[in-house]
Amino acid sequence: MNIFRLAGDMTHLFSVLVLLLKIYATKSCSGISLKTQELYALVFIMRYLDLFIDFISVYNTVMKLVFIGSSLAIVWCMRRHRMVMRTYDKDLDTFRHFFLVLAALVLALLVHEKFTILEILWAFSIYLEAVAILPQLVLLQRSGNVDNLAGQYVFFLGAYRAFYILNWIYRYYMEPHFTRWIACVSGLVQTALYADFFYYYFISWKNNAKLKLPA
Repeated sequence: MNIFRLAGDMTHLFSVLVLLLKIYATKSCSGISLKTQELYALVFIMRYLDLFIDFISVYNTVMKLVFIGSSLAIVWCMRRHRMVMRTYDKDLDTFRHFFLVLAALVLALLVHEKFTILEILWAFSIYLEAVAILPQLVLLQRSGNVDNLAGQYVFFLGAYRAFYILNWIYRYYMEPHFTRWIACVSGLVQTALYADFFYYYFISWKNNAKLKLPA
């Protein structure tokens, strides 16, 4: 564990807490893409199947359970909670996310580090996570105005990926046998997807104005 990975984990956790706060405190999921949340739930389930066969540390196990549990709870609220589901922007959340799942699966079957079920599912989760934010970004772009909590949620998700890039750079120089190049390349792609959002986020922060994304 290094400081960059810890910072990444904490910003990731904070993004989830911000989203849960928005949903449970305001009873609203306006501005949040259900399709992105479904993709994240699939990402965490597929990536953390090793919970049943490989114990690394208490911290590692707890974080895995938190991300699986929270992602499933968010999807359940957006689909089943009577008050929350009424606020879902269904007409704006029309990104065909099944194509992302199919593309990630095909890529995982073709490009992986080891031809085993767990390694292919791990690669699938990495590829899918790299593009899982796309439905959310498209929804925010279509809605124009972004509420404060939704904007903070996306910002902390982007910060999490940025910290993980620093983590991989650190590990590349400090761990001679570090070879997770699939995660590195996918992480760079994912972080690049946030570039436009970050630009407008900092502009709104600098001007103390409401976040607006161009349509």
